[in-house]
Amino acid sequence: MAENMSWRIGKHNEMNLEGKTCLVVGAGRGIGQRVAELFSEAGANVVVSSRTESELLELEYKLNAGGNPNVLALAADASNEDDARQLAEAAAERFGSIDYLIQAAGLGIVKPFAELTAADLDALLNANVRTSFNVFQAVLPKMAEKKFGRVVAFPGILGKAPMMQAAGYCAAKYALTGMVKCLAQEYKRFGVRFSLMHLGGVDSTFWDNVTMKVDRSKMLSVEAAAQAAFFAATQEGEGVMAEVVLMPESHQLV
Repeated sequence: MAENMSWRIGKHNEMNLEGKTCLVVGAGRGIGQRVAELFSEAGANVVVSSRTESELLELEYKLNAGGNPNVLALAADASNEDDARQLAEAAAERFGSIDYLIQAAGLGIVKPFAELTAADLDALLNANVRTSFNVFQAVLPKMAEKKFGRVVAFPGILGKAPMMQAAGYCAAKYALTGMVKCLAQEYKRFGVRFSLMHLGGVDSTFWDNVTMKVDRSKMLSVEAAAQAAFFAATQEGEGVMAEVVLMPESHQLV
């Protein structure tokens, strides 16, 4: 099994996902953007979405230039129920199905609890819980109808373990973890599989506005995180990578 997994990780570009459709929410930058590229390289139809249209158009151009004509860029605020529903409808109408869902949209606020405001907490819950709720409600019925679906969500390591100055963020990410675990039970009879990505310390734009002192040189790369998500999403056979804990060597959690 380990030998096969190693081959799959190293050979993602040889995987043929032609005819399959992947919706990436939060595709404008970071992990979401790189996962969209990996699915495009594997020949899938790719629907990329975020709130920033300029980032999406740039990504769409890049994927088209890489040889994939089956790319749909749709700017949407998935924390809005109507936006999420219209996004799912447009993706299904264009390509016939949504086979893979990468829910990478979210927000991070890390600060001492005494400085955390009610507005901060509302923003965290809206971006990390409400957004996921809306996207899942829009997409999962379509997957259930087709009796196939692969869903990857990103609660991160703070959806599994606590960290100082992250009370609000952990509250939102723990909620996301709980929601996905419930959905896995509810939708398994419809052939829908869920993977929770508990990634620790990814060197992404998340840290650009965080005042906490961190050593980004020791973090996971966006590439490593995206490869892990792609690998979890595309597993075949009877196995499910239900929870993936991937940490930098300097911050192992066992």
